[in-house]
Amino acid sequence: MEFGFRRRLVLGISGLAAITVGLAITLDPQAFYASYGIVLTPQPNLMSELRAPAANLAVLGLIILSGALYKRITHSAALLGTAVFLAFAMGRVVSLALDGRPSDSILAALGIEVVLALLCLWVAAPRRQRADKVSGAGVGA
Repeated sequence: MEFGFRRRLVLGISGLAAITVGLAITLDPQAFYASYGIVLTPQPNLMSELRAPAANLAVLGLIILSGALYKRITHSAALLGTAVFLAFAMGRVVSLALDGRPSDSILAALGIEVVLALLCLWVAAPRRQRADKVSGAGVGA
């Protein structure tokens, strides 16, 4: 896979987004969710249930970001980024259908997640296209 600037930029932005959100929730979930108009009570069980997946998101973001830095894992990091952001978007769509319309800030997050998922998919896709060109498959072959 070509290790182009745009692909590295997509993985860098995607990784940093996941790291930033993951760390923000891990370190101060009340402040993070307050920015969405959600008030959390500091119950230990609730805080644990919020911090654990948030820390996971931060670590996944590190792996995605690593794909921007290390060519040999670019494709895997792009697939991971696609899966991470697509899963968030799918969860929000399910919630929209089952729970109703959330705030504009949550809908904005959904939009960002869809865009990042599609961009990460774009980073992953050229590998197959180039293989088709090399093998002579594809349009016009």
